[in-house]
Amino acid sequence: MRVRWIFILIIMMLVASIVTSFMISGENNSIVGWIARLSCVLALMLMVIFYWKIMKPLRSITNGVNLLRAQDFSSRLAHVGQRESDMIIDMFNRMMDSLKTERLRMREQNHFLDLLIDVSPMGIVILDDNNRITGVNPSARTFLEISPDSPIPGLRLTDIDTQLAQSLSRLAKGETVTVRLSDSMIYRCSRLSFMDKGFAHPFILIEKLTEEVMKAEKKSYEKVIRVIAHEVNNTMAGVNSMLTTAEAILNENQEKNADILEVINVCEGRCHDMSSFITAYANVVKIPEAELISTDLNEQLRRWEIMLESLCLGHLVSLEFHLSSNNIPVLLDSVLMEQVMINIIKNSVESIDSRHAGEFQSVSDTPVGYKGRIIVATSSNPPMITVTDNGAGISDETASMLFSPFFSTKVNGHGIGLLFISEVLHKHGCRFSLSTAADGLTRFKIAFSPLLRP
Repeated sequence: MRVRWIFILIIMMLVASIVTSFMISGENNSIVGWIARLSCVLALMLMVIFYWKIMKPLRSITNGVNLLRAQDFSSRLAHVGQRESDMIIDMFNRMMDSLKTERLRMREQNHFLDLLIDVSPMGIVILDDNNRITGVNPSARTFLEISPDSPIPGLRLTDIDTQLAQSLSRLAKGETVTVRLSDSMIYRCSRLSFMDKGFAHPFILIEKLTEEVMKAEKKSYEKVIRVIAHEVNNTMAGVNSMLTTAEAILNENQEKNADILEVINVCEGRCHDMSSFITAYANVVKIPEAELISTDLNEQLRRWEIMLESLCLGHLVSLEFHLSSNNIPVLLDSVLMEQVMINIIKNSVESIDSRHAGEFQSVSDTPVGYKGRIIVATSSNPPMITVTDNGAGISDETASMLFSPFFSTKVNGHGIGLLFISEVLHKHGCRFSLSTAADGLTRFKIAFSPLLRP
């Protein structure tokens, strides 16, 4: 402000000097005339000096401020020919170099982080303060079962109808939990926050643990089963040998030893049951690798239809096949997948048996004379088998434990059937789930990877 007034004062002096010079133009040789001319020259000199000493550096500083305001860190200020001013300009230019370098570094770092986030196997969900989603990476879309084309920013986790999304919506700040879903998938989920512009922004990390946990669990129960099977089989072999010897001796006088022989027969039967029991566990860890062959899913189900119906008819359960009209090419091992379907149908039949016929309110069209109904349906996009039954149903708490090793809801169950199903389906690369929906129907869904046609 002072500089401006000084500049105005010099202008006024110059104007006054010129006016005075014209007023006394007739007195060219007088002292007053010379003083007037000298004042004009002095005012002009002061104006030039003022411009070079003050206005030019000031204009240069103003340009620098404008560059900062526009965040143009590529431009530089030129020297004005004054030592002090040029020192300030050099310092400003160095500051601009530093800002440009820092901005470039931040852009490269952000680009690198964006690439890492996009290819990261961990799912990342970024939220705002109102728990609305502002961004997700491709892994998170896969875990949350959201197609790449579906818009997601602005949604809440509660708006996404998947088990994982509902579990994530219940996470508290700073909480880390391990979530096991009804499709046997296991995730470690953490709700954390990062600082941006002085504010904390929440985000959720999703780490898939399914393969690691299954390998660790399998390694543990394989070792336990091998040890138990070895000890039980050796013991049963010795006991059976002694019982056979005793039975041979007692048979010499059957009438006298009839009661003892009956006890021995019971013991032999119990030994046989024990061996069969431990063999069933041992067979779980001996599942062969799947020999995947291209085949039509509908054709395979038609081959298994009579055998699967035989599992239902004796329990008064109706079995229906609703197969897609299109061919469904998939890769599968026919022998292993057949056993999977047997286990699924048997579980559905047992679920219907466990529920009284009068309680079947979820399905009004159960055929007359049957206790329940099972429907096996296929779809081609994506390739999928859905087995639906109107049995007793599965609670949410039970659903999260279904595919845990040896977990069973049956009184005399051993948890081998679902463990076998899980192992085989993972060998096929299938996504699967087992749950009871709001309509009261229980659905086992098996989704295959699409087989690309040549």
